[in-house]
Amino acid sequence: MSISRRNFLTWIGAAGMGSVIPKAAKAATNKHFKGYEKSQGVLFDSVLCVGCRSCEAACNKVNELPIPDRPFTDKAVLDETRRPTSKAYTVVNKYPNQISKKETLYRKIQCNHCLEPACASVCFVKALKKTKEGPVVYDPSVCVGCRYCMIACPFEIPSYEYDKVFTPRVMKCTMCYPRIIDGKLPGCVEACPTEALTYGKRTDLLFIARERLRKFPHRYVQHIYGENEMGGTNWLHLSGVPFKQIGMREDLGITPAPQFTSGALSGVPIVAGLWPVLLLGIYAMSQRKEKIFKEEKEEALEFALKTANKKAEDKLSAALTEAEKTKEAAVQSAVKKALEEAAGSEPKEDS
Repeated sequence: MSISRRNFLTWIGAAGMGSVIPKAAKAATNKHFKGYEKSQGVLFDSVLCVGCRSCEAACNKVNELPIPDRPFTDKAVLDETRRPTSKAYTVVNKYPNQISKKETLYRKIQCNHCLEPACASVCFVKALKKTKEGPVVYDPSVCVGCRYCMIACPFEIPSYEYDKVFTPRVMKCTMCYPRIIDGKLPGCVEACPTEALTYGKRTDLLFIARERLRKFPHRYVQHIYGENEMGGTNWLHLSGVPFKQIGMREDLGITPAPQFTSGALSGVPIVAGLWPVLLLGIYAMSQRKEKIFKEEKEEALEFALKTANKKAEDKLSAALTEAEKTKEAAVQSAVKKALEEAAGSEPKEDS
């Protein structure tokens, strides 16, 4: 049965110290999984990428992400080294070509959708899971915010919505999962003007990649990144220079992530048992902080209102006093004028 974040916190409060008793936790095993036979993927050819950022714009649109401060046509952002965030599932980075100084290299970065995802292997509530279609997807309704996935990912992809206090989510590329199960292309693939991105069955993409390596041996490094790295990924890469020159790790090996995490996961039942106590303390501190903030805000508002009212009363009193003085002066002036007019209009006696 899935547990919502709200229900999880409610359960924590009711559980108390009794929750430290170890309980069975949901986690991936260390069994080797070679991937779904008909799973889909994307082949990225960095030789064909021109850094236009059309993929970024399309990703932003189809996933309804916040519009960035700088437009996607602004190529100056390529001077910065960026990584995906909770508001940008994919980014394009620029790299100097150490072989041909006249050329510039570009690489698109997003979730690689591992065949055996490290993020899913450490998630004891199964908020992240591998689909038979290929993408690794996320269910925020069961996520407890432990962020183990962020630590486990060898590609440093998952991001957390730190700016959302009550409903934070782990955000990353989904390979446009809702689109592909509807028979559409991922947004970035559909938008790429140079066909640097190719979508299809992983087996077909491997065939296409091998054909390019065979036909153009001097154009490409003779390796398909993602075919075996970390047990393989559904996002494959081709490059004309060593992959480390475009910011990619070459030290990952071919062992699937769950084989590294299985030892650590043996302690998950204990960790899961301690989670309620830890999160209850964090939740209590958060609530106390929120309460203090609310009280301080109300006190400040009350003080401001009192100060404003006092100033308004003083101003009104001064205005009334001034008005009274003005009225009195006007009355005196009118009486004087009336007396003068009366004196001037009296008939003179005959001598």
